[in-house]
Amino acid sequence: MLGGSLERPFRVLGIQQIAVGGERKDALRRLWVDLLGLTPVGTFRSEKENVDEDILSVGRGPYAVEVDVMEPIDPGKSPKVHVPPLNHIGLWIDKLPEAVDWLTARGVRFTPGGIRKGAAGHDVCFIHPRGDAATMPQGGEGVLIELVQAPPDVIAALG
Repeated sequence: MLGGSLERPFRVLGIQQIAVGGERKDALRRLWVDLLGLTPVGTFRSEKENVDEDILSVGRGPYAVEVDVMEPIDPGKSPKVHVPPLNHIGLWIDKLPEAVDWLTARGVRFTPGGIRKGAAGHDVCFIHPRGDAATMPQGGEGVLIELVQAPPDVIAALG
C-alpha cells in the first residue's frame, strides 16, 4: 500500500479517449471511419511529439469518446506513437492539478512536459508506462495513461 491518505482530491469521471497508432494513418482511417463509422472531428500534428493524428468521435456531447488514429511523422524517432499500437488511454479528471499533485506525492511517475494543452484543447498530462524504482516507483504498468481535465459539461454529466 502506498503511503499517505487515500482520500483523493479528484475523481476519474470516465474514458475521454483511446489512441491507436500505426505506421500509416490511412489504414487506420479505413477501419475506424470507413468501416466502423466514427466521425472525424479534427486533426493534430506535432513535430515535437512526432505525431500526425486524426481525431475521431463516437457518442454525443459529454458522453462522446475520442478515438485518435496516429502515425509517426518520422518512424525512426521517438516518441514512437505506433509502438505499441494501442498507444494510450485517456481518462477524464475533474481536478487535474490536484490529481497530479496527489499522485506525484504517492510516487507516480509522469512523462516530461507537465500539464499542457492536448490535441483536443484540454489540459493534459501523462502517467509514464513504467515507474522508476529509484525515484517514482509507480507507472502505468506498461500502459501510457493520459489524464485529461474535464470541461464543466462533462463534470456535470459524469460527476
